[in-house]
Amino acid sequence: MQGKRLVIKIGSSTLTTSESSIDYAYLQKLADQITHAKSVGWQPVIVTSAAIACGLEALGIAKRPSDMPSLQAAASVGQSALSTAYAEAFAPHGITTSTVLLTRRDTADRNAYLHARDTLLRLLDLGVVPIVNENDTISVEQIRFGDNDTLAALTACLIDADLMIILSDIEGLYDANPHHHPDARLISCVEAIGPEVMAVAGGAGTTVGSGGMITKIKAARVLMVAGIPMVICHGRRENVIVDVAAGEDVGTRFVAAEKPHEITPKKLWIALGDSARGSLVVDDGAKAALTSKGSSLLSVGVRAVEGRFDPGDIVDIKDGAGHLFARGKAAFSSDETALAIGRTRSQLQANRLLASLAERPLVHRDELVVFE
Repeated sequence: MQGKRLVIKIGSSTLTTSESSIDYAYLQKLADQITHAKSVGWQPVIVTSAAIACGLEALGIAKRPSDMPSLQAAASVGQSALSTAYAEAFAPHGITTSTVLLTRRDTADRNAYLHARDTLLRLLDLGVVPIVNENDTISVEQIRFGDNDTLAALTACLIDADLMIILSDIEGLYDANPHHHPDARLISCVEAIGPEVMAVAGGAGTTVGSGGMITKIKAARVLMVAGIPMVICHGRRENVIVDVAAGEDVGTRFVAAEKPHEITPKKLWIALGDSARGSLVVDDGAKAALTSKGSSLLSVGVRAVEGRFDPGDIVDIKDGAGHLFARGKAAFSSDETALAIGRTRSQLQANRLLASLAERPLVHRDELVVFE
């Protein structure tokens, strides 16, 4: 068990007693569990929410505001208070915590991504428990992760974690929405994420957080490709972290039956490090070539272009039903791609404007991540 890396994501709805009040008693129990995990050889990293909630509490604001300046101001006040709360919770155990604040701007650049990885690994070597959060004080829509499930998955990939646990306000993934279907059954294990699994995930469930089951499934999709198991479970269950880390059957465990393709650190960065700028819709033949043969994506297999992107931007790749099954780095712009789709290599070579697309694929297999 020595040296195993554990990422624990804690949602706002789990960490708070209401929309604007941190549950400090729960935080202390959390520290007790994580201390136990450290004692048996795990190296834990916490990805936390609730900076804004913490700030609202400190500022005496009962109702979460909707304007961005107020939310960012609350995050500025709350991040300090939240960091202090974690430090005080771990202090009785003699454990030092640190604060690591990230935005997409920090991870979209590969050098910054690698520096973040090195910092986290060094903190773990020093016996520190890093507390990772999005930098809500400066984040705007273009650079924010939007939910800490994505940030947690990125963190797990950064440190090549052995396990990620999402502490939520629900037991796990059900075959139907349990709030609307009392007979819904908990799915204990998921080995592949296809359209049917995506279909049972709903939207955000509370006003406290910004994520929902769908963001957790998207995080699991990438982690399964990376070979990192992920468990969604109820954060208020007694000793839940200890039990999950020990391999007990708790919540829903996502674990790929096998790695479909070789996943390099560069591909993980493509999968999670930057947001997609657009999408390519491909035909069945192209999907089969990408998923089964490890091929590159050629223009002849593309049926539609969505959004605007430049060469080097990250794009989603979807099938005809709209199911996202891959992501990669585009070699050409959306305008060039739109003119080239469906054309054969000989047709592209005959067109002076598009001849360059005959020599290179739209997305090379070395810069492509397939999720299934």
